[in-house]
Amino acid sequence: MPRIDPLLVQTRRHFFRDCGVGIGSIALASLLQLETACAAKPNLHPLAPKPPHFAPKAKNVIFLFMAGGPSQFELFEPKPELQKYHGQPIPDSFLQGKRFAFMDTFAKEKPKLLGTKRKFRQYGQAGVWLSEVLPHLGTVVDDLTFLRCVATDVFNHAPAKIFMNTGSPQFGRPSMGAWVTYGIGSESTDLPGFVVLQSGLRGPRGGALNWGSGFLPTTFQGVPLRGSGDPITNLSRPPGITAQRQRQTLDLIRDLNAERLDVTGDPEIATRIASYEMAYRMQTSAPELIDLSREDQRTLEEYGALPGKPSFANNCLLARRLVERGVRFVQLYHTDWDHHGDGANNLDKGLDKICLEIDRPCAALVRDLKRRGLLKDTLVIWGGEFGRTPMGEIRNSVGRNHHIDSFTMWFAGGGTKPGISLGESDEFGFAPVRDRVHVHDVQATVLHLLGLDHTKLTFRFQGRDFRLTDVHGHVVHSMLA
Repeated sequence: MPRIDPLLVQTRRHFFRDCGVGIGSIALASLLQLETACAAKPNLHPLAPKPPHFAPKAKNVIFLFMAGGPSQFELFEPKPELQKYHGQPIPDSFLQGKRFAFMDTFAKEKPKLLGTKRKFRQYGQAGVWLSEVLPHLGTVVDDLTFLRCVATDVFNHAPAKIFMNTGSPQFGRPSMGAWVTYGIGSESTDLPGFVVLQSGLRGPRGGALNWGSGFLPTTFQGVPLRGSGDPITNLSRPPGITAQRQRQTLDLIRDLNAERLDVTGDPEIATRIASYEMAYRMQTSAPELIDLSREDQRTLEEYGALPGKPSFANNCLLARRLVERGVRFVQLYHTDWDHHGDGANNLDKGLDKICLEIDRPCAALVRDLKRRGLLKDTLVIWGGEFGRTPMGEIRNSVGRNHHIDSFTMWFAGGGTKPGISLGESDEFGFAPVRDRVHVHDVQATVLHLLGLDHTKLTFRFQGRDFRLTDVHGHVVHSMLA
């Protein structure tokens, strides 16, 4: 048999694989980054728990994201001067150099101050002011930490949501949940480390960009779960396929991927291996997770949850069940907070409806976590992408425009100091006068509570080190226990 010259059967792929210098080594080096070398080993799950930079106060996060921009004036901020000057034009000094999303388009004259119809009362030992539309939340205020002067940089919905979640208004950056699981992994072996739950009429603007992994390996991206049916589309075993046959197929795919991983070191192959195995385990763990009928009737009534009927209440209960099972980061999106005053999106019945949907479950979640001893290790975050203006916006009814200079978020557990309120805005609630906190500061503080130094949690991409807080952010030590 004639001898075949090896060069005749060598492809370009073989050349780049075997080349010791030049393009081959450059291509390989770009894949073998230091941060992903461990994730690329087939004997180490990419989401395996990793040591933090220092001792953490929190182990898990539940982020209750109110998509659309809740109005702090109708919920958290009684302003006597705003009520006194209701209907009068806002002074020019407040508007100089400011930009608003729609005010120039819909206002035919200078915007007028808008008082609220909502009544407020004080709750808890600290006498925290809350609106009448949040009576259940008032029962747990002594466990909450309020930041009343949060500021952001972006006043349109999609980029503002992405900014809150990724630290940048530009698409393609890793989300906070992705950074957290990249930094410390997850304690769950049968469920994703970062889970997303959605409720409301539609998904949040920006969609999957809010929970994506950006330039991090895709194993760290958020995994949306559904509250009924298959938790993930096509999760169930196909009809006619036995468990043994499926296992054999997955073993073969794993072996082929592992062989390729040894050659290239590509972390995405490690992600693929881990994803197949996770999906296989989730065929058992996920249906059990979303089966709320396993909860006692008292708990279901406390949350207002109805098994089999997707809702924000069900998702809050699922969030507790997820952190019980070691999931590191759970994010709930509830939409329809964009109360400009058009159609159902108004500050009257529209606000009543959405507060009725979230007030009871939020309070139940805090109370339930505390009762089970989970609150000390679980950081609960509540907030949207921005707040609303103290000026009214007339459409079909009265609403408020987007406002980025001062809005309210609250936190519970996970090493935060309970029963306090930080921050004070001016007499109209337009701008901070004390304890302003930027979105980057919030992100830095969340990472700090998880034992991560936001300046050291970095990933090299396109020749530079990136981090969640970019080159900004300071830990808000005054809110820490």
